[in-house]
Amino acid sequence: MCFRKTAVTVTAANAKGGEAKMVTFLVISRHSPADCPGHNEKSRKSMVEFMSKAPELLTKHGVKMVGSWSVHSEHWTVQVFEAPSFEAMQAFSMEPENMSIVNWQTMELKAAMTLEETWKMVQAQ
Repeated sequence: MCFRKTAVTVTAANAKGGEAKMVTFLVISRHSPADCPGHNEKSRKSMVEFMSKAPELLTKHGVKMVGSWSVHSEHWTVQVFEAPSFEAMQAFSMEPENMSIVNWQTMELKAAMTLEETWKMVQAQ
């Protein structure tokens, strides 16, 4: 299997002066049953604190949460975000309220493309 590193290019606006191009990010989070905020008071407290501050932090960094899905029986979630840059998403991720939930779960941050964007990239090569 061959993996090729590709750079994500973000433009402030398209050539016609339209809406800014946003990068799509997936955040995949997992925690143990013992750390589940449904059962663990410490985890629940940090999650409640994060969720109460999330709208303000998202706005601060220009990040938009597109959606969030949970597979409760497997103790993992997938969140989809759009951000103007990797740096903006990273800055949002590094906020103290966000870091407090990393103490009890693992989180993977991945830049993603639609299948249409991927197909255009493959065809261009």
